[in-house]
Amino acid sequence: MRNRYLIPVLTIATALSLSGCVDNSQPAATGGASGTAEAIDVKKNDSIAAMLPEKIKKAGVLNVGMANNYPPNEFKDDNGAPAGWSVDLTNALGQVMGLKVNFDIGTFDNILPAVRAGKDDMGMSSFTDTLEREKQVDFVNYYSAGIQWAAPKGKTVDPNNACGLKVAVQATTYEDTHEVPPKSKACTDAGKPAITIFKYDAQDQATNALVVGQVDAMSADSPVTLYAISKTKDKLQTAGDAFEVAPYGIPVAQGSEFTPVLQKALQALIDDGTYTKILSKWGVEAGGIKTADLNVAAKG
Repeated sequence: MRNRYLIPVLTIATALSLSGCVDNSQPAATGGASGTAEAIDVKKNDSIAAMLPEKIKKAGVLNVGMANNYPPNEFKDDNGAPAGWSVDLTNALGQVMGLKVNFDIGTFDNILPAVRAGKDDMGMSSFTDTLEREKQVDFVNYYSAGIQWAAPKGKTVDPNNACGLKVAVQATTYEDTHEVPPKSKACTDAGKPAITIFKYDAQDQATNALVVGQVDAMSADSPVTLYAISKTKDKLQTAGDAFEVAPYGIPVAQGSEFTPVLQKALQALIDDGTYTKILSKWGVEAGGIKTADLNVAAKG
């Protein structure tokens, strides 16, 4: 289950114009996979809050870079406010540390530069922890995810034998840059038709393309694919099993004093059951972890 976004790549479509900040210090209830709404309320942990770097403690605000176009992880609700299970988790982290959460909404490729420059304290946008990214930021790992393909209901599609098919992906994701292109090259190297990759700015556009028959399949992080299937009223089904499982990570500036505090805050949510409650609310508990680790990619 993973949104394997990488640092800037060119897309074939116009980039989303997402900018601005949202103060989510009083988080609204958000609907989970079942359509229910339930606010997550967490008590401040004074010992963890006391460990915060003075700059963040004095400001009383946790600035979080996010691209909100990848449901159910992070997206916009009907009122345009941040929603999703990673939004719920971020709000809970803020509450543990006694901080107001400010979602700095923008394009995905701007998040890591903003974290590195100190504009944002952290990012939260379904980053896969990779060795390449660990050269730029540190990661507090919070989930385990893989890739999952989907196909129209009743149509058999094999992700390992998709030559000649039209496949939808969200532009700049790992699926777009590192997963489907090698599959297509393997096809042409074997003298078979290439996979035609349809790139979309937002995941809902990729899903819709599959629903209306513009493409034969789509590839996305497994929680995203499973959520899309649940929302399309039996029009879609999984194609094969999830594969290439890897960790999601919260990016923070390398060597930041904030990193161990964030790590402790996440572990506190895991230990008291809040973390599992949030994942279960959105139907993504299969990728839950037991330990908030740091830079898992480097550890192999």
